Amino acid sequence: MTIRTLALFVFIFSMFLPNKEIYAQNWDINLLKSINPSQPDNQFWKSVSSTAKPLAVAAPISLFAVSLINKDKQLRANAYKMVGSLVITAVITEGIKRTVNRDRPFVTYPLEVFPNTIDETGKSMPSGHTAFAFTTATSLFNAYPKWYVGLPLYAWATSVGYSRLYLGQHYPSDVLLGAVVGTGSALASNWLYKKMTHKKEKKKAALLN
Repeated sequence: MTIRTLALFVFIFSMFLPNKEIYAQNWDINLLKSINPSQPDNQFWKSVSSTAKPLAVAAPISLFAVSLINKDKQLRANAYKMVGSLVITAVITEGIKRTVNRDRPFVTYPLEVFPNTIDETGKSMPSGHTAFAFTTATSLFNAYPKWYVGLPLYAWATSVGYSRLYLGQHYPSDVLLGAVVGTGSALASNWLYKKMTHKKEKKKAALLN
């Protein structure tokens, strides 16, 4: 998936979003209410939610540090691709938040949705925690494509998404779009890195000839 493809998908998705009075109804709000308890104080889901951004940042830093110690170029390349995916994720997530301008569910439905905290005042769509979790999982799975690597990674990322619903911070559609943005950003970063390194190799080959 290229950046152009990802951008096209996000654009089409945004174009078909109805106004907030409509798209926050029916399945979206009903599913959220079935997951979000009246007192979302379960420490497990709070902890899962809080791991998304720290682990997203720690993963490429750890890969880069180990690559320097072991002088491993491939490991360093994986770290660069992860950083790229985080940047793309952050830019697209913030862009959609500003464009869609969707309020948090507990703001729109104060008597029906119970947040664990009202301190999260950013816009709702997409879920940034979910986006960063999925971009981390996809980046690492791209680097190490084994089922025993991918399974726990995607289980963790999915748990982060669920935790955002349990805590009353996002609608299900916010979480779904966050997963798409995160996954697509990782694939786009991987594609970009390969294209850039291929161009460098062609220039080196041309100079040598």
